[in-house]
Amino acid sequence: MSNRTGSAAATAPLPLRERAESEASALPPLLVQAQQLAGSVLSGEHGRRRAGLGDDFWQYRPLQQGDSRRMVDHRRSARGDLQFVRERELQIAQTVHLWVDQGASMRFASAPGLPQKIDRARLLGLALSILMLRGGERVGLTGGSLPPRRGNQQVLRLAEAFGQDNTEDYQPPEDRAMAPHARALFISDFLGPFDALERALSKAADRGVHGVILQVLDPAEEQFPFAGRTRFESVTGTFSHETLKASALRDRYLDRLAARRDALERLCRAAGWRLGQHHSNDSALSALLWLYHAMDRSAS
Repeated sequence: MSNRTGSAAATAPLPLRERAESEASALPPLLVQAQQLAGSVLSGEHGRRRAGLGDDFWQYRPLQQGDSRRMVDHRRSARGDLQFVRERELQIAQTVHLWVDQGASMRFASAPGLPQKIDRARLLGLALSILMLRGGERVGLTGGSLPPRRGNQQVLRLAEAFGQDNTEDYQPPEDRAMAPHARALFISDFLGPFDALERALSKAADRGVHGVILQVLDPAEEQFPFAGRTRFESVTGTFSHETLKASALRDRYLDRLAARRDALERLCRAAGWRLGQHHSNDSALSALLWLYHAMDRSAS
């Protein structure tokens, strides 16, 4: 009897371990990558550097008229003749809205070893969300399909939402349901129609929403390394153009790309947003670090 009991006790944990391993392997690869990427960043706290209610010490200051005696820090005051008050840093949970372009134009990679633009955009959007949620922020999607919330469960919801492709070549930015004075992040190649982006940032500015635009491009879209007979075709096959001398198009293409970049810069300046650019062959960690600090500065 004792041997059978001991055998059962020894084998009982196995199903539990197998279930845990199965659940871990079922996590979307995007979520695993985003967690690893976010783990490489020292997140820190998103305190608003002024006195108020919070958990973290900010500064000592002399007791002033109107202060309660209960505010006095007796240990610090015992070092001299003055009485000091211990102030804590005000911590305000903020709302962060994300829009990650899921349009078909983002499903492009010029070489097998490169990630598609949409994969890099989703990775950066989800990794930044993890950092923001760790800092106590409320994070969600624009448009109201996933309202901003706190907590680890929101990471799973975001990962699921980022797994949905759009069948249109260019997806217009979603500008509905952005909370006043929130922060926002838009990630796209921004190569599609410009009017929708202008409307979105105009609405955001009217609501006091500040944020960041990150343009993600494949290196071929930046360099235009094509020559000879070439057929250009959209991901969905809706648009196509064939030329016998692709190199003749290079200067015109680069001029239009520069004009689009200038337009993005003007639009961001007018709305009080920041503009960043990222190539899919560059370091995702460098892009995330830039985004993290740019989003933090957009709150001030």
